[in-house]
Amino acid sequence: MSFKAVLKTIWFLALLFVMLYVGLNNPDPIKFNFPVAGTTAKDPIRASAALIFFAMFAAGVFAGMALHTGGGGKKKPGKE
Repeated sequence: MSFKAVLKTIWFLALLFVMLYVGLNNPDPIKFNFPVAGTTAKDPIRASAALIFFAMFAAGVFAGMALHTGGGGKKKPGKE
């Protein structure tokens, strides 16, 4: 296993710890407004701060994964 992979794993676990820490200390419900999406402009989402934080974190992880993985198409023969 490469040292770079170990560092990435440690960094990801540190982010997960921060998410857990925020979740444990913010159990109160909040109103989440995101007017750009349109659906929350009239009726905000009411959920615990931890759940909303987790949802935003998960959306960021998936967006980063999608940008990082790229197209994944097959290479044409003869081209490198």
